[in-house]
Amino acid sequence: MNPQYRKPQEQSPLLLNLLPLIPQQPNLQPESPAAETPVDAVTTASIVDNETDFENAISKDGEWIIATLKDLTFDKELILDGEFKNGKKNDDGTDAIQRKIALYAQDADKNVTDRFSLTAPKLTIKSSNARIQGGTFIGDVYVEANNFSVVDAKVEGNVYFASQEYMDSFKLENEGTVSGATEVK
Repeated sequence: MNPQYRKPQEQSPLLLNLLPLIPQQPNLQPESPAAETPVDAVTTASIVDNETDFENAISKDGEWIIATLKDLTFDKELILDGEFKNGKKNDDGTDAIQRKIALYAQDADKNVTDRFSLTAPKLTIKSSNARIQGGTFIGDVYVEANNFSVVDAKVEGNVYFASQEYMDSFKLENEGTVSGATEVK
């Protein structure tokens, strides 16, 4: 695995506000063309303001962090899928794997300045170490991976787990809430 890093292309005010969320890495160049290997995942944010871009961003070909610019509503199931490196290292030196649906905007000091809602009948989480953060998901969440968390966010619906293992690794953090059931189903 040879992760490559890219910097965001746009320099909009919102993007500049999200830069503290995006691990910045020096420009890494392969030693030679022969040393190039396929990229497993690219570390950057996908900032979206429409349903089509959101669906692409949460796919297995998307980005590790998906940040919305407004409320989004779907009338179909959404699937968060894929394994992505967030640019950080775990305590043991391995690459940190994470997915984040960021339903908020923040300023340069990381103060939340706006919160958004994401509405869908069903959101299936297939990515390990995924989180919904900073806003409200309206619908039911089906978890098929370890270490799902709701961080400073609300789930207005149920959270169902495909196994007891997935439920045991679930976390509500920083006043995260679930209005319905949290159970294995």
